[in-house]
Parts: sequence; structure tokens; C-alpha cells
Amino acid sequence: MQIGVFAKTFPGSEPAGVLAAVREAGYAVSQFNLGCAGLPSMPDAVPDVAIRTIDAAARASGVGLVALSGTYNMAHPDSRVRHDGLRRLAVIIETAARLSIPLVTLCTGTRNADDQWAHHPDNADPSAWADMAREMEKALQLAERHGVDLGIEPEQANIVTSAGDAVRLISEMGSKRLRIVLDPANLFERAHPEAARAIVAEAVERTAGHVALAHAKDRFADGRFAAAGQGVVDFADFIARLKATGFDGPLVTHGLSAKEAPGVARFLKGLV
Repeated sequence: MQIGVFAKTFPGSEPAGVLAAVREAGYAVSQFNLGCAGLPSMPDAVPDVAIRTIDAAARASGVGLVALSGTYNMAHPDSRVRHDGLRRLAVIIETAARLSIPLVTLCTGTRNADDQWAHHPDNADPSAWADMAREMEKALQLAERHGVDLGIEPEQANIVTSAGDAVRLISEMGSKRLRIVLDPANLFERAHPEAARAIVAEAVERTAGHVALAHAKDRFADGRFAAAGQGVVDFADFIARLKATGFDGPLVTHGLSAKEAPGVARFLKGLV
């Protein structure tokens, strides 16, 4: 299991500097965002020079790029916004393929028109799931064409809120290209350590065989996010359970500052 970090944890818009900081903080792999290359996270196009620059930076730093962010609101109430997001996702998927990045991470969306990570009461309406699923079908066609996997993450504010939802969507889509990104801190909002451990344990068991990438973010008992090791998530138990399912993929941390990054790397390496 390789320990990684979101590239956006570190400031800068030059891939060489960002990925050197990733390596210096103690991480072997990274989830990349095109914002770290001076581009919008979801650009209209990625110039050839940007591809060459990112690739050269990864090679020079020795940091493996294990995922690329491709998030847009797949359940936005305005179909025109969804259409534009899908168009940009096509650019991201092609970029991932050109950089040999195996996974593009997604956002299953929300009916909240202003923030793709904010809850909306209409998320539970069947029409929200239906709109998201139609977007996912189109996204998977692009993924199949380029040989890239797509990763969905159970997230309390989004349409896919639980491990069960994620497995349901994979079953409905019927594509081996659709995988799960499992972040223990996104499986609940407020919980004491014992309850959090039980929720995470059930999710790991439910998603076994479908997880392509694990995230390492934490929560305090009052619901605020925290750096891994500072909150109620039992990371030793989480990692042990992932290993027991046969998972040997990347464990990528986020929700931390650049200053906290070296300490979190040491913490996670000690558990792995």
C-alpha cells in the first residue's frame, strides 16, 4: 500500500515544484489536480506542453500520479451545466490517458446549484439519481474509449452517500471501469469513535473488491474535518480491514495543510 497526498495540499502552479514538495514531505504517490499545472481544474483543453511538463515533473520527482481530479456536479439541476461538465470531463479523461494516470475521480453531485459539495433536500428525489446515472453512463463511455477507470466517492452531501449507494451504482452501470474511492471521514458527519469504527468497518466490507483508491481524512466528533490521526477515525482498524479485503492500492491523504503533511506521512507509514 503506497502512501500519497493530494498535490493541491502544496502551493504553486508549477508541477516540478509541487511534486518536489510532495516527495520532500514523505509521499510516494499523489492525486493530481490540473490547478497544480497553472490550469483550471476542469479546463477546456490541456496543451501538449502542459502534458510534457507534468510528465517530466513526475519523472524527476519520482512521485507516481495515481489519480486525476475530474469533479463536476453530475446532478446539477440545470442540464446545460451538466453538459458543460461532461465536456470538460472528456478533456480530463483524455489527459489522464496521455499521462498514464489510471483513475479519474468524480463527484456524484447534488441538487445544490451553487456548491457541488453541499447537501440539498432534493438529493433524495429519484430524479436526482436518474440525472446522475445518465451522466455516469456517458462518462463511462469516455472512460472505456481511453482505458481509464472512474472513481466515485460516498459523500454525505452528494447523491451517492454510502457504500451501499456506490455498490448499487456500479451494479446499475455494469462497467468494470467504475470503481470506488473510499474515505472513512466521508461516511458519517458526527460520531463517537466506536460508532465511527462500526460505520467504516461495514463500508469496507460492503465495497470489497471495488475500491481503487483509499483516502485518509479525519473528523472530530463534532463533525469538523481534521488531518488524519487527529479525529475519531480509527486508521489502524481502517487500514487493517482494507488489507484483509485484498486492497493494496494507494492511500491518499487530504484535508491537511502543507505544514501538517510530513507528520501525517509518518503517521500513516507507521500503520501501513
